[in-house]
Amino acid sequence: MKGLLYQGTRDIAYGEAPELKPEDTRSAIVKMTACGICGSDLHIYQGHGFSDETGYCVGHEAVGEIVETGSGVSRFRAGDRVMISAAVGCGACVPCMSGNMNECDTHGGRCYGLGPGLQGVQAEYAMVPVADFGLARIPDGISDDQAVLLTDNLPTAWHGLKGADIHPGATVAVVGCGPIGLMAVEGAFLMGAAKVYAIDLVPERRAMAEAMGAIALDAGEAKAVIAEQTKGRMCDSVVECVGADPAIHLSLKLAKAAGTVSCIGVNQTMDFKFPMALAFIKNLTFRTGTCSVPQHWPELIPLVQAGKLAPERTITHHMPLSEGAEAYRMFDARENGAMKMILTP
Repeated sequence: MKGLLYQGTRDIAYGEAPELKPEDTRSAIVKMTACGICGSDLHIYQGHGFSDETGYCVGHEAVGEIVETGSGVSRFRAGDRVMISAAVGCGACVPCMSGNMNECDTHGGRCYGLGPGLQGVQAEYAMVPVADFGLARIPDGISDDQAVLLTDNLPTAWHGLKGADIHPGATVAVVGCGPIGLMAVEGAFLMGAAKVYAIDLVPERRAMAEAMGAIALDAGEAKAVIAEQTKGRMCDSVVECVGADPAIHLSLKLAKAAGTVSCIGVNQTMDFKFPMALAFIKNLTFRTGTCSVPQHWPELIPLVQAGKLAPERTITHHMPLSEGAEAYRMFDARENGAMKMILTP
């Protein structure tokens, strides 16, 4: 089986992936039809991963067709076209069965492709543990491209929006206009935001946000422009989609008094200097954390089917899995507008 293997900093290789073995009777084997490269994968590529080991298969966004199920799998069968939740829980406790794997009672939450413990899905095949709870059939009217973005990116954006306390008529800032940030821009308008500021360092990404109706700003000018346009009131809600220390600090400055900052960018800093005095004086609400993908599917799938959300507009490149190393290089360098990369075996 071929897959993309992490060999070290900025070294992703297409080669023989570790042999797949069902974890137990609740597992399924899925043949990949499409997979995506996430910003979290880029952290790994840049040498800031979640494991010191190398040689494991990366990736946590994928869709495909089931080719084998264990005897303990009851909801799916071979031939089903499915999307894989980026993370899995134990699948047996009440929170997991309701789709909320973040509150797994057995602390059994895992994500694909962050290390050798659960091999990634940027490969020809993937092993899905607790398949009954980590898979969903791809409904009619949902393309493979849309389904890939429903495995992580779109639910993460939605999680960030819901954590930002957005209300009809709100002024919202989205910091970071990669795929998740752009989906947050679109989702903020859907939730009733009257004005959305989209902040990014890359002109092409700002242009995409403007096409969605946002007011696009460079990070260096954002605070001054928003202060002027809101007469000092600033933003009701801020969704931070970068994870870098400066982006989080900027987000806290863009929020109004008694506003909400929802931070969904991945930050691995254990000693982040949180400006507690600023948050205290402004009476801010600050939320952060990962999303539980299946929890958001019941809301998001109908919105995508109805054309209310179009996450596929963030896709910039389709490439063969065999060219995955080049796709990572392009994504890292932002070459030719590279932003959302979809790979096919």
